[in-house]
Amino acid sequence: MPKEDALVRVAQNKKAWHDYFILEEYEAGIALFGTEVKSIRQGRVNLKDSWCGIKNGEMFVSGMHISPYEQGNIYNRDPTRVRKLLMHKHEILRLFGESQQQGLAVIPLSLYFKSGRAKLQIGLCKGKKLYDKRDAAAAKDAKREAERNWREENR
Repeated sequence: MPKEDALVRVAQNKKAWHDYFILEEYEAGIALFGTEVKSIRQGRVNLKDSWCGIKNGEMFVSGMHISPYEQGNIYNRDPTRVRKLLMHKHEILRLFGESQQQGLAVIPLSLYFKSGRAKLQIGLCKGKKLYDKRDAAAAKDAKREAERNWREENR
């Protein structure tokens, strides 16, 4: 019987959803060392200030912090080292073209395990202005208030 593609979400970049409009989402593998994978499985990863860049036709993620594995000893790597993302060349070139022409950013959205392999969900993002953030907060508050009123009426 084949193994199910169960997604085990480890970390999410909530700041990205607050600061950016997510236009497109992509899934990328990530090149890690063994102690980094063990640390990620313990949930010791932070995507808050991370971003993706393209150099020489390859995509890398910078600013992602993976805490050192406690039993790793000499095998631990630098927690904030630049890590290579594994994507198809045509996807990388498409992201590079769109980010250069339209001034968009490529931001990691979440980190999860899929069939035992670490995957990074990245998004092609456009930055929000302050008034966009205020509009989103107002819409969220209005939705919460409407749900609260609906619950009270249906008691």
